[in-house]
Amino acid sequence: MAISLTAVIKRRFITGLFVSIPAIITILVIGKLFAFVDGLLEPFYFRLLNYHVPGLGFASAVALIFIVGVVSTNVFGKKIIQFVELAFVKIPVFKGFYTAVKHLVDAFSPENKSNSFKTFVIIEYPRKGSFAFGFLTKECTMKSTKDDAGCCLKAIYVPTNNLYLGEIVLLRDEDIFYTDISIEEGIKIILSGGIAAPATIREVGH
Repeated sequence: MAISLTAVIKRRFITGLFVSIPAIITILVIGKLFAFVDGLLEPFYFRLLNYHVPGLGFASAVALIFIVGVVSTNVFGKKIIQFVELAFVKIPVFKGFYTAVKHLVDAFSPENKSNSFKTFVIIEYPRKGSFAFGFLTKECTMKSTKDDAGCCLKAIYVPTNNLYLGEIVLLRDEDIFYTDISIEEGIKIILSGGIAAPATIREVGH
């Protein structure tokens, strides 16, 4: 049966749309990020030069971040950063927020050697029969006056908004499904909304 010209055009248009959407969204996000970062330092340069130079604020921000990265890798720079962090921690308003954000960001840092995310797991959450991806982050013991031995619980971070926002769930070890998926692949799965998840996920020992 011959395919009509309208159907062919419609199919090609839909295909082109789905191919273009990721590129368009990426360009829009990068453009918004560029404008935001550029706008942080652009007023300073405008007062200094008395005219606008598009991109100068963004370039300065990139250079500044690079310099911070270079400084933070040497002994003297680390001392300065520790001093600044100590100052933040001493401010009551910033202490809790800064500490929480730093711990979460450190979990994704390539310089992090503490392996904040231990394993990519699956748990039955938020209700029976419903499962969610998560990251094993910590093991702790809950003790009561009646049980000296205590109960061993494991903290699972379940992202609920992309990656940086989520909930902490404490579960017994037998309620956790350990997977053969690496932390890096797990992050890709979360960021892709599950699209990057493999067709078969194997449960492994631990």
